Amino acid sequence: MQLARTLFEEYNGYQERSIQERRFQHKDIVPLLEQLKQNSLFQVKVVGKSVEQRDLYLVKAGTGPNKIMLWSQMHGDEPTATMALLDIFNFLQASDELDPIRKSILEENTLYFLPMLNPDGAEVYKRRNALDIDLNRDALRLQSPEARLLKSLRDEIKPSFGFNLHDQSRLYTVGDTEKPATISFLAPAYDYKQSINPVRERAMRAIVGLNEAVQQFIPGQVAKYSDEHEPRAFGDNIQKWGTSLILIESGGMKGDPEKQYIRQLNFATILTALHMIGDKSYAKFDRAQYFKIPVNQRNLFDVVVRNVRYKENGKDCIVDVGVLQDEIGASIPQRFYHKSTVEEIGDMSVFYGYQEVDGKGLNLVPGKVLETPIQDLADLTHERLMQLLSEGYTTVRMATIPQNINPVEQLPLNVVHVSGKVSHNLGLDRMANFVLRQQDGTVRYAIVNGFVYDLQGERPRRFHGLVL
Repeated sequence: MQLARTLFEEYNGYQERSIQERRFQHKDIVPLLEQLKQNSLFQVKVVGKSVEQRDLYLVKAGTGPNKIMLWSQMHGDEPTATMALLDIFNFLQASDELDPIRKSILEENTLYFLPMLNPDGAEVYKRRNALDIDLNRDALRLQSPEARLLKSLRDEIKPSFGFNLHDQSRLYTVGDTEKPATISFLAPAYDYKQSINPVRERAMRAIVGLNEAVQQFIPGQVAKYSDEHEPRAFGDNIQKWGTSLILIESGGMKGDPEKQYIRQLNFATILTALHMIGDKSYAKFDRAQYFKIPVNQRNLFDVVVRNVRYKENGKDCIVDVGVLQDEIGASIPQRFYHKSTVEEIGDMSVFYGYQEVDGKGLNLVPGKVLETPIQDLADLTHERLMQLLSEGYTTVRMATIPQNINPVEQLPLNVVHVSGKVSHNLGLDRMANFVLRQQDGTVRYAIVNGFVYDLQGERPRRFHGLVL
């Protein structure tokens, strides 16, 4: 698919550079949408309000017979496609050697974009809206204003194709492989029998073409979401109502925590889809290939420590340990910090980690707490920090914890008040703070708040200690 390759390679010329991180808010995109009004290519209007009275925008472009409707971030903590739509707006209004592509898209299609359908959820980076309703489970009752708007626009526009743009868990893999499902597609089923009519078949054929295109960039990292019918969901119902619905889910990718590479994938994928629908080239793809795309499986952890010996309280066994690095929203510059927990202990041979540590020949020992209080953070020089880690400490005490401690990148150690009670014994749903010792007692790895520090490797660029 040369078209997708071209769009992908030229992406940097269209990226909306004012948005570079996932946790942006409604106020960050409104000026960008308002600015589109200055270009006659776009019709931009406020078409509704969220529960908390934030404006919901509809952006229209193109004059062609194929009506296509695209909406993003109906879950507030799923922002990747919203970023890509902003990039697509930049592409559509540019003029360069790719003019034949944008001319074809705009002359063959009429595009309707609903970026950030759930701005209230985006404000606090949560899935549900301000009523705590999952918009993607409100297609029948329509209790949310955002859901009512989406339904009314679908009924008014009657698009031939619709794109439901989401983010999925970074913990999904492509089938039973170790590869993350970086992009997943779905032509939702409109009934429990998973019947196929011409409407759903069009979506399937288009997905086969998109899979072929995306495989160029992330070979083996494309999956299919479960075809199981969800009668309350918008995708399933919009398919039932006569619009060929394509679900695109942006998952995880190693080394891309802010999902900027995945954003680029969305940009190339969505524009390829619009071109494919415009010239109807999707029809040439065999729908049988849709069912050959591996289905998402939940097989990933952020960290897996393998084959480590654990001797504690009379226990003596060889185990694997799986750790998840959860994000906690906070009023700090990064808007979140990590709090990691142990989610699995035992035989993890069927699971994989974004980061894997070979614990063979090593002993897992709970991290120690330095009981002598640290008086000032300045006392924790790099040399002192490395010494504490090498001695098996994962937490230090302070008599007074400074208010300006940034738990995201301040220290490779946890900090606790002198009166705080802390235990780092290994256990399910407990914090991941332990060290891996060699047979001579030397600490090879320190795992602090679920992040791995290789004491024989390079110094990490970011720290993830936690204020307990």
